[in-house]
Amino acid sequence: MAAAVVFTNKPEELFVDKHVKYIQTLDTADKRLMSWADGVYWGLTALHLLGHPDALPRDETIKFVQSCQHENGGFGAHPSHDAHLLYTLSAVQILAMVDALDAINTDACVSYVRGLQKPSGVFAGDEWGEEDTRFVYTAIQTLKILGRLDAVDVGRAVEYVLGCQNYDGGFGLVPGAESHSGQIFTCLGVLSMTDSMDRLTTASKDQLAGWLAQRQLPNGGLNGRPEKLEDVCYSWWVMSSLAMLGKLHWIDRNKLVGFILSCQDEVRGGLADRKGDAVDVFHTVFGIAGLCLVGWGGLKEVDPVYCMPVETTKRLFGAK
Repeated sequence: MAAAVVFTNKPEELFVDKHVKYIQTLDTADKRLMSWADGVYWGLTALHLLGHPDALPRDETIKFVQSCQHENGGFGAHPSHDAHLLYTLSAVQILAMVDALDAINTDACVSYVRGLQKPSGVFAGDEWGEEDTRFVYTAIQTLKILGRLDAVDVGRAVEYVLGCQNYDGGFGLVPGAESHSGQIFTCLGVLSMTDSMDRLTTASKDQLAGWLAQRQLPNGGLNGRPEKLEDVCYSWWVMSSLAMLGKLHWIDRNKLVGFILSCQDEVRGGLADRKGDAVDVFHTVFGIAGLCLVGWGGLKEVDPVYCMPVETTKRLFGAK
């Protein structure tokens, strides 16, 4: 994990109390953003990293997650939505953070995930069959948290991910697809969770880290691929990948911190994709998680593989 660092020309403060209040008020009648599995995951993770894990009611959170599980074992974004791997992972992560994994039908969930793996090793996101590396990551992490990686063909999943690496060192959605920071995170995450990072050569890792380091723009922000605008969420996708590669120091962390903090709403709380835009819970959590990775004082440690507090992953998997 990243050690605390000393910031030269220290940027402005992180408005912790305002961010906590912002997340707590997302479930008002005119918003209801916290009535979605991914919204709850984003908000709850941010609160844990901010040091306020009890800011959302635990019992209501558990009941909501339970209501999203379908008979097939998967979870929807909302009780009225079809099951999908993305929301299945969000549900499991939420329960892991509040220490309530026994609140759901685990066997049914494992069966649902297992049924989505294809002969190539990739996973479909749901019954409609869209396949890519996002779903390999979500499937593997779901089963890892539940202690059931034995339920799927991990070897084929790893081979599929390795087949998505490109000549520039990056990874794409599917073999031959453009390299993208988000997909690099999912692919490195799969390799990390399955103890397969040694499948990448040292030269390949350095090339990949170099591609990621080039995502930093003059204003300190990071983008997802060449010729794109900076976005706070890539403070997570890029930096977590560099953390897994042991290359966090390849980024100018002072400039990145300055960019992230400039995206805060100093009055109402929350972070936006970039300065001046409307805030949302998605960019709020990934901006805060990015600050955690560079050791911003007062925040909790975040696990770069799982995007959950280290306190949670240590409880699940033991000390690393």
